[in-house]
Amino acid sequence: MAEDKAKSSPDEAGGNDSKSFRKDEGRQGLNDKTSSYNLGVAAYKRCDFRSARTYFELALNEAKQAGDTDRERKAYNGLGNAYHSLGDYSKAIEFHQQSLSIAKEIGKKGSEGGAYTGLGNAYHSLGDYGKAIEFHQQSLSIAKEIGKKGSEGRAYTNLGNAYHSLGDYKKAIEFYQQSLSIAKEIGDKSSEGGAYTGLGRAYHSLGDYSKAIEFHQQSLSIAKEIGEKGSEGGAYTGLGNAYHSLGDYSKAIEFHQQSLSIAKEIGKKGSEGGAYTGLGNAYYRLGDYKNAIEFHQQSLSIAKEIGKKGSEGAAYTGLGNAYHSLGDYGKAIEFHQQSLSIAKEIGKKGSEGRAYTNLGNAYHSLGDYKKAIEFYQQSLSIAKEIGEKRLEQKTYSKLGHSFRKLHDFRKAEELYGSSIKVFEEMRFLLQEKDEWKISFQDQLNMYSNLCIVQLRQSKNNDALLTAERGRAQALADLMESQYGAKSTPSTSKEQMEKITNISSLISSPTTFLAEAKKSVHLWVLNKGQEWQFMEKKVNDTLKEMTDRAYKQIRATKPARCEDRSLDDTGGEPNEDLSHRGRDEKEFTPSQAEVDALRELYDAVIAPISHLIKDEELILVPDGSSFLIPYAALLDQNSRYLSETLRIRLSPSLTSLRLLSECPEERHCTGGALLVGNPWIETVPPFKGKKRQQLPGAEEEVKMIGEILNVEPLIGKNATKEQVLSRLNSVSLVHIAAHGSAERGEILLSPNLGGSEPLEEKDFLLTMTDVLNAELDAKLVVLSCCHSGQGEIKAEGVVGIARAFLGAGARSVIASLWAVNDQATLVFMRHFYEHLVKGQSASKSLHEAMKMMRESNDFNAVMYWAPFMLIGDDVTLNFDQ
Repeated sequence: MAEDKAKSSPDEAGGNDSKSFRKDEGRQGLNDKTSSYNLGVAAYKRCDFRSARTYFELALNEAKQAGDTDRERKAYNGLGNAYHSLGDYSKAIEFHQQSLSIAKEIGKKGSEGGAYTGLGNAYHSLGDYGKAIEFHQQSLSIAKEIGKKGSEGRAYTNLGNAYHSLGDYKKAIEFYQQSLSIAKEIGDKSSEGGAYTGLGRAYHSLGDYSKAIEFHQQSLSIAKEIGEKGSEGGAYTGLGNAYHSLGDYSKAIEFHQQSLSIAKEIGKKGSEGGAYTGLGNAYYRLGDYKNAIEFHQQSLSIAKEIGKKGSEGAAYTGLGNAYHSLGDYGKAIEFHQQSLSIAKEIGKKGSEGRAYTNLGNAYHSLGDYKKAIEFYQQSLSIAKEIGEKRLEQKTYSKLGHSFRKLHDFRKAEELYGSSIKVFEEMRFLLQEKDEWKISFQDQLNMYSNLCIVQLRQSKNNDALLTAERGRAQALADLMESQYGAKSTPSTSKEQMEKITNISSLISSPTTFLAEAKKSVHLWVLNKGQEWQFMEKKVNDTLKEMTDRAYKQIRATKPARCEDRSLDDTGGEPNEDLSHRGRDEKEFTPSQAEVDALRELYDAVIAPISHLIKDEELILVPDGSSFLIPYAALLDQNSRYLSETLRIRLSPSLTSLRLLSECPEERHCTGGALLVGNPWIETVPPFKGKKRQQLPGAEEEVKMIGEILNVEPLIGKNATKEQVLSRLNSVSLVHIAAHGSAERGEILLSPNLGGSEPLEEKDFLLTMTDVLNAELDAKLVVLSCCHSGQGEIKAEGVVGIARAFLGAGARSVIASLWAVNDQATLVFMRHFYEHLVKGQSASKSLHEAMKMMRESNDFNAVMYWAPFMLIGDDVTLNFDQ
């Protein structure tokens, strides 16, 4: 649902001008620092606006009694600034007019320009941007005439603010750049920070969130350096808005809370209201509508109190969105109409466009698709006019929904395609920011929507291309970067050629899976052939079926093993290793287990079984279907899938292509890094929990070391520094340690000579560390609990296994659930005994599963089925 983001107000961006107190104070008897006027200036600069107002009122009375006209002008100017910061814009205008009148009367051009600045800022805050521009142009003209570079720069900033509010973002950027240039030239740090804030807001509106964050961070750094609390709060607001647009709502809340705290501390009502709006928007996106409404009501109350029309409109937008999500469409329409009315009144084009989109959403939910389309088209027109990419992208998508409801699939396809085109343009601007790309895409589902309408028109190959375009995008970017491929937007024709060419690269049948609401879509490719499409209707989602399978094969029951997970899995405490597995060995498969595994087989394998003519199957799953225990799926003859097929997973066709095209010599041909049971006794409680040593993990890597004739890194030697130094020089990496599937983190021994007290950077191997390691391993084995799991996002499963693939590993073996320690030891012995003989990772895994199934102790599914191979099928040479 479209929404009106809280923007930091222009006066917070550097216009409500404490700089107007500069230079012309300290003359005509004002040298006394205890004078009322100077006390007012001091209070204003420390953001104590109420005290400032009191001192300026005293100064005004003193000036009138003394008949000192210029001192009277200065007091009026001070009162105008104080009332502006307190949110009383009408009173601010009144005082600035009086200051202007005196400045003209006594012929002080600089003071006249300052009065025009104050008036421009006040009218801006009231939403009269045309009048604001007039006053700021007069201020600019005077500044140029008398050669005051500082005033000239501030005028450019204020003009940028006004044009930004009118939706002319490119013109706003021009003014901000002029302001920034002058600020740097004259060494005015405060104005430099204000220009950065303006640039951050403008690039945000243009959909370039990476640049927006960069500018807001620069603004924040300057504000802290010079002690400007108001500007610091404005920078937090800008950062909160940017992270909101990227879909990182928790981070957005953190920044808005910091902004709110500062606003309350310094008594800046407008900023307080803006922070409430930002918090309301974030809680709305998290589905907490009660909190969202409370915050928007607080914002609305402040906006009405201080007469800030733009903020009032933003509060109505937030309330409308919240009531829409609660199903009260009538109330939603009422609020959005009020928002639209204000946006038109004050000429705020972006807010007007969002109001039309939100009204379209309400009428769409009411089933009036034609009326919804009318509103969406008005919004789209405005979005294109002002260059607001995010609004344009969302509105195309909304239009697609409405035409789809009207069964005009051709038009819906065109509109979804346009939405994707704009999204990919914005996404490209995020460059190497992997985390941002993931959260940004996670808000959107236009790829699946386009795929569905293409299938409705029997455009099966087009639908495959669309589904692939939305699959593991950020991972593909990382892999392209690792393998030297240029990451640039591709045309549909180029992308289709790449997918078609996969036929010549693969040696095994490849199945691409996409899940819709009540069906599973499957495309199968055999070498040298064309893609074949199948559809299977289902009653439950694949996630629901997978959850049942996990429960029935006891994969969700805490295994009697060391807790190697850094996530809160609800597991039992570690148990004495002499007792492990005793009751698990008594477990026999139930009919319910058989049924759960068979229904998954029927959903994803049975429809294509007649097309699989080889011994290996490559699967490209969709989201949560990555977590299906494919090896254990049962056919109608009660045979496990892994009895007849070797199974390998790939996050996307693109990643499969990149690995297939990558020469073998690109990765290390020899060497192994074995890491087990890092020494963590000195590591502080992590995420509130003290972790235990892992003697079973140590036994595991020692056993592997004997097979491979390699000395493992264990205990105090398994430091983060040592691991990172060896990651890029070995062909095999095996890690048996505490790991977080959700955050992609591994707990290692603290670096020698690390921080005191220890910091996370000294002992925690993060996804960022891995991505920066320039990994050259052919195979990474992650013997950490649930290492194959992670957060399910539009990107796919985002976790530790993905991090190693993105860092350059050719293949990764991970587990879907925690496995009994003794079973893991036996499994890994079988796996490495085959691997060291020169068999491929896929064949070695296949043989290890077979031997476990045929054993007396570990033949239950829970012991052998969780291990999966992701990526390429590699062969290692341990003689080198």
